Amino acid sequence: MSNTEQKPEEHNEGHSAMIKTPKQLLVTVALAFLVPIAIIVMLVSLVTSTMGAGAGSAALSPEAIAARIQPVAGFKLVDANAVKELKTGQQVYETTCTACHGAGVAGAPKFGDKGAWGELIKLGQDELVKNAIHGIRAMPAKGGNPSLDDIEVARAVAYMANAAGADFKEPDAPAPEGEEADAKPEATAAADTKPAEEAPAAEAPKATQTAAADDNKVDPAGIKLYDTICFACHAAGVAGAPKFGDQAAWKPYIESGMDTMVQKAIHGVGAMPPRGGSQASDDEIRAAIQHMVNAAK
Repeated sequence: MSNTEQKPEEHNEGHSAMIKTPKQLLVTVALAFLVPIAIIVMLVSLVTSTMGAGAGSAALSPEAIAARIQPVAGFKLVDANAVKELKTGQQVYETTCTACHGAGVAGAPKFGDKGAWGELIKLGQDELVKNAIHGIRAMPAKGGNPSLDDIEVARAVAYMANAAGADFKEPDAPAPEGEEADAKPEATAAADTKPAEEAPAAEAPKATQTAAADDNKVDPAGIKLYDTICFACHAAGVAGAPKFGDQAAWKPYIESGMDTMVQKAIHGVGAMPPRGGSQASDDEIRAAIQHMVNAAK
């Protein structure tokens, strides 16, 4: 056979099919279906794993979502006309006073220390209660808890003083308004029997008195601010503060004018911090100054 006759056969062998048996055909068909499906499953798994939370995380659980979107502060509905249940002296001490009196912080007499409480007890219960309500030295008014009732503060004072050897009585809760009204029926009846013509004479002030009252009228917020903040220094003239009711001490301040006094009180002067260390508004500051000025005239 010549070389020219062998070339076609070699050419046919080079282009022979890769699938030569039925078994190879079945394997090829199966792979044609399984491989794409496996690739799709892997891609879906990859996408969902990157979008989901980290392994072991419950960040998207219903409980976690509810915790994140709940209000910052909880609330409950209460009856505004309901009688407030006053705390006992021990309860007030444990929730408010223990922060300082438990360890004797900032000079506070330590709970149960008879030596530290001895001189204070000699001042008397009324004086200690007044200082606790209005604040004294490093102790803020009502121990820094303005929501306390005066009776609750008095109970706390009695509780702490008694633990150091005093014999103070914790004050009782005041009687409801209805009971107070029923307790004095005779006085009410007597008032009703007064002649009608007497009322106009008592209720009609003179024109000059009305004008003076308008000039010196004090917003109740100013009195409240004095009783809770300003009292701490001005009641006793602490650190050079003009003492409440001292005409000589207040005279130069009054002569400087109300606006000047207000600005100094707002921005602070001498040992007095801005706004007396409170968050009072400008109007409340002015009202408190007017209250102290009236007392010094």
